[in-house]
Amino acid sequence: MVDKKDDIDKSETDAGSVALYSERLRPPAWWYLAGLAIAAILAGEFHISGISITDWLSFGVLLPLSVVIVWSLGRSRLTVTNAEVRIDGAHIPLEFVSGAVGLDTPTLRRVIGREGDPKAFLRIRPFVGPGVQFWIDDPDDPTPYWVVSSRHPERVVQVMRSLGK
Repeated sequence: MVDKKDDIDKSETDAGSVALYSERLRPPAWWYLAGLAIAAILAGEFHISGISITDWLSFGVLLPLSVVIVWSLGRSRLTVTNAEVRIDGAHIPLEFVSGAVGLDTPTLRRVIGREGDPKAFLRIRPFVGPGVQFWIDDPDDPTPYWVVSSRHPERVVQVMRSLGK
């Protein structure tokens, strides 16, 4: 099930390579409501002070700030092209990726927890349960694997297998 039309798409990237898989990792709508509620409670605390300027200032700053903070969490995008894997600002050429495996939520939590390698690259979002583990085979890089969040790990693995990984 796809959350939004633009969550998964095929498009051209800036380097001219074709994006075979692209997914925006957005927070759920209730996170905005929770952020606004927390900001309203904090702003209400300023109301108790009795200074009239703190009423509009605290609500006028904290409420929009909470929306911006939650929105900034949703700026992540996982993209697999025919040349590289990219998430946020990090990217790795496919020549160094030896394989990929989809992780369900409990397995992902174990891999990023005690059972994981401290040298691994992690880019996970708490509001996305499953993910993908990319095995890295680069002699110059001590990173053994990447673990990234994805709502559709089976599709990412399917794309990687179609590329021979």
